[in-house]
Amino acid sequence: MKPEETLDAATALNHSHWGAFEPVVVDGRVTEARPFSKDPDPSPLLQSIPDALHHASRIAQPAVRTGWLENGPGGARDRRGADRFVPVTWERALDLVADEIRRVIRERGNQAIYAGSYGWGSAGRFHHARTQLQRFLGGIGGYTEARDTYSNAAGAVLVKNVLGSLHAMNGPGTSWKSIADHADLVVMFGGMPTRNTQVTPGGMGEHTTRGWLEKAKAAGVEFCNISPMRDDAADFLEAEWIAPRPHSDTALMLALAHTLIVEGLHDADFLARYCAGFNRFRDYLLGADDGVAKSADWASSLSEISADKIRELARRMAASRTFINVNWSLQRGDRGEQPIWAAIALAAVLGQVGLPGGGFGFGYGSMEGLASLLPDMPIPTLSLGRNPARSFIPVARIADLLLNPGQPFQYNGQDLVYPDIDLIYWCGGNPFHHHQDINRLIRAWRRPATIVVHDPWWTATARHADIVLPTTTTLERDDIGASARDRFIIAMKQAIGPVGEARDDFAIFGDLAERFGTRESFAEGRNTIQWLRHIYEAARKRTNPRVAEWPDFDEFWRRGYLEIPEASKPHVLFEEFRMNPDDNPLPTPSGRIEIFSEKIASYNYADCPGHPTWLEPAEWLGSPAAREYPLHLLTTQPRTRLHGQMDMARVSQESKVAGREPMRINRDDAGARGIRDGDVVRVFNDRGAILAGAVLTDDIRPGVIQISTGAWYDPAEPGTIGSLDKHGNPNVLTLDKGTSSLAQGPSAQTTLVQVEKYAGDPPPVSAFTPPLA
Repeated sequence: MKPEETLDAATALNHSHWGAFEPVVVDGRVTEARPFSKDPDPSPLLQSIPDALHHASRIAQPAVRTGWLENGPGGARDRRGADRFVPVTWERALDLVADEIRRVIRERGNQAIYAGSYGWGSAGRFHHARTQLQRFLGGIGGYTEARDTYSNAAGAVLVKNVLGSLHAMNGPGTSWKSIADHADLVVMFGGMPTRNTQVTPGGMGEHTTRGWLEKAKAAGVEFCNISPMRDDAADFLEAEWIAPRPHSDTALMLALAHTLIVEGLHDADFLARYCAGFNRFRDYLLGADDGVAKSADWASSLSEISADKIRELARRMAASRTFINVNWSLQRGDRGEQPIWAAIALAAVLGQVGLPGGGFGFGYGSMEGLASLLPDMPIPTLSLGRNPARSFIPVARIADLLLNPGQPFQYNGQDLVYPDIDLIYWCGGNPFHHHQDINRLIRAWRRPATIVVHDPWWTATARHADIVLPTTTTLERDDIGASARDRFIIAMKQAIGPVGEARDDFAIFGDLAERFGTRESFAEGRNTIQWLRHIYEAARKRTNPRVAEWPDFDEFWRRGYLEIPEASKPHVLFEEFRMNPDDNPLPTPSGRIEIFSEKIASYNYADCPGHPTWLEPAEWLGSPAAREYPLHLLTTQPRTRLHGQMDMARVSQESKVAGREPMRINRDDAGARGIRDGDVVRVFNDRGAILAGAVLTDDIRPGVIQISTGAWYDPAEPGTIGSLDKHGNPNVLTLDKGTSSLAQGPSAQTTLVQVEKYAGDPPPVSAFTPPLA
């Protein structure tokens, strides 16, 4: 390795998924995170950074679970989550990890190592934990990996089939400027919650969504919030609130399309020239096959929205330049592909796709930057390398993978088999936050012989591991922060030394690679700063000088950030396709928007037929299960943290009710159960039970409760399947099944529960106490 370079640290910035900031350091501790001066709407989550960085839940040194250490691989695996941990030296820990990797490869093959490592990890592009892990494992023969995201798996797989690319789902979408300048009406299925737009992977130098919404409102654009929660739209939008029964959005969209067709308000020319398969879809809407017209009256009984209101909205959409947005949350439910496909079909029936301010988009209220005036620019990234094993699962099928080795499953037209996993290696994420049905996950988590976790904190995932290696945070190392959804690139400069014995993932895997004789191919002869220089200069070479001139790396590092000018012209999704579909066909089999997909139809999936379809989900308020569990649980992203990150810190802790995660409930539903504001309540179904703190509100429709994800899992009896979670992690309750055979996405929003006031003194929360011997 070459000696570490020394660089000028004149401008000290750092970066996070919720924004850039300047750390204030006093006596070796970060005491404040001051917002980046260029950010017009900085996130309040920055206030939590110092608390999390120095919290007692930091992992001080490598540790090994007692049962594994005493009995070897597979030892006392039913004690995962309950066992104590024994601190060990780095050398011993790395030797144990290397020996176990060798054993698994020798006995089972590389596909027996699962390295999905899904999670937000770091905003830094070099110290990206999953990339570092998979570069290392790829260099020693490979691993089983994960595909897609929990955020939008169902929608992403669907749009690749019917639109040909991920642009509609992941951006860039039609710019907010185009909407503000040209739209009359924005219809928001799932609302436009600005809490979600405070974050994006790789970080944001500037948060612009709130500002663009304000500009659109000032320009006279009207908004319609179709969501069970009124505050899914900001108050200043003065949005009309239509509160349907959860999971009825597809039925609503079909009825809107039906109304447009039967009243002659559809764009027949657009459907004929730009779409494939409309006639099949039209016959379905009119009931030609099943005798059931998907009319406003039909949808009214499913959605509990009046037929007159549905017809009125359809007419209003046809009379306006209308932009349809569907938040990603809608596709995180059983049959989650359908609301995405139905929205595409509805927009096609209106015929405004490709026009300024019209058409559709996804996730504008799910993440920052999907509709900003983004320039065309590369970002510095570390190459993932090659995975020789080529074995994968859909990302949300972890428990199925572990519980069903050798069993077949279907995914996007492929017939696949779950590999037999004997080692889980997890870096940069927390499946005990983001995966559904935690009790089922615990049962599955006991199957492999060994689980290795890298983490800065004693999260539930770390507590359920066998070998735990403490890693640095972004403030303890140098990196580069960048996102394809932002126009700033941030020099992330180390602010303090590593806490305890924490090491960078790059250093850990370098030492492991040394044990396998692959350090040279893993590190390529570069240390951290040399890698940062390399990935920056590689991106710089790919830049368009007409967009921006990039300084060399030394100047960039001295300045602290690179600002790229906004795009001069608003982006309109499918604008070129609209202008000439023959010269600019979509990358679909037909070259058109596939309202009916011959390809999907050929898979013969009963749970995802060839066109948008109303399919009753496994659990919803109209199902028999509702008699026992009559409340629909919505698990939203929190406004006080990013997923489970910084749950122990001030912003999240100030939101707790009686020390638990807040549960919002309609006043009438609470009154019928004798529940008052601030009560500790038990929320339960046949998958588990949690405690939460009641918040009574009129901003949520009757029959629905809301609990944010991310409260650290805290069972009353650690390691016991079915134990009461004291803290309020809603994924104890959520349904773990694939959205359909097409995408196999998560179905978290398909969850029914009951709520009752908790009797007696609630047990204390202990989620943040380290499990050391």
